[in-house]
Amino acid sequence: GRMPTHQAGTAGRDHNPDGFTCWMMGAGVKGGVRHGATDEFGRRAEVHPTTVWDFYATVLHLLGFEHEKLTWYHNGLDRRLTDVHGHVIQQILA
Repeated sequence: GRMPTHQAGTAGRDHNPDGFTCWMMGAGVKGGVRHGATDEFGRRAEVHPTTVWDFYATVLHLLGFEHEKLTWYHNGLDRRLTDVHGHVIQQILA
């Protein structure tokens, strides 16, 4: 998402990682469900804060992948697209 306010010294608004919108539909996703909400200014998630890692974990789950086992080796470590923070958002699954 975008910041809800104009930023000093710029001609526009920067990215807002603390409050964003994503539409999901299709097999495995509940219809008509809203998950989470931001504060009154749209600045920060207040209800069910969800990370991009949670989103990745949920999409991978819907595609049939186990996100915790989907890794690649980099700099001596097994890395995950969902990092260690990603969790499947069960509340939106059908």
